[in-house]
Amino acid sequence: METAGINIFARYIPVFLLVLLRTGVAVAFLPFFSSTVFPRQFRIGFAVALAIVITPVVNFAIPARSEIAGVIFREVVFGAALGFAGRLVFFGIDMAAQVISLSMGLSTATLLNPEIGQSTELTTFYTIFSMLVFLVANAHLSVIYVFVKSFEWLPPGGANIARLSPALTALAGRMFVLALKLSAPIVIAMLALNMLLGFLYKAAPQMNVFFIGYPLYIFVGFMLLLIGLPAFIGVMGNSFDSIKFDMLRVIGSARG
Repeated sequence: METAGINIFARYIPVFLLVLLRTGVAVAFLPFFSSTVFPRQFRIGFAVALAIVITPVVNFAIPARSEIAGVIFREVVFGAALGFAGRLVFFGIDMAAQVISLSMGLSTATLLNPEIGQSTELTTFYTIFSMLVFLVANAHLSVIYVFVKSFEWLPPGGANIARLSPALTALAGRMFVLALKLSAPIVIAMLALNMLLGFLYKAAPQMNVFFIGYPLYIFVGFMLLLIGLPAFIGVMGNSFDSIKFDMLRVIGSARG
């Protein structure tokens, strides 16, 4: 009886290690779960716990020893690509916040954001707010579901990583489109305000335009952000809904 139990346990060890490999790499990139506000022990524990849950329900052939190195390399690349696809929306939101801060003149006051490095207070607000919307929309459940199903659709070692580059390039292009959608209203308003202040300076050269303009940029910018908050939430919600389809596109590309 003990020997049979040991044999069953030993049979699951290679499967668990391969599952943990993809899980650990993906968790390092997936939104919310990879947040640096969580201790490293939590992220490691979450990856191990997820691998333990997935291992008994997946079924795939263990590769030969001669193929182990290639399988590990493909799993690392594929796990990173899968997590990166889920994280691109947040990169677009952070980029939009940086552009808005620059147009409003808030980029002169920066702080260390553990997620993206040096950023402004507005970027930190966008990051926290987008995470809350992500959780409220239950998008994290969709991300976990697609990730778990990836073992069924694409067993470890079966990824064709040569076909991942076009899919990730297309997704990166969508990241810039999202950043443009979120930042365009504020940037256009700041451009119009700059032109108005330029006309004002021509009409009254003795006026200190910088002294007037800087508070005006901040006031108008924050008013537009407050008014446009419902539209901002709507755009973020649609973007979070598309995360699972982006991950599915990466899986489909790797299967080809």
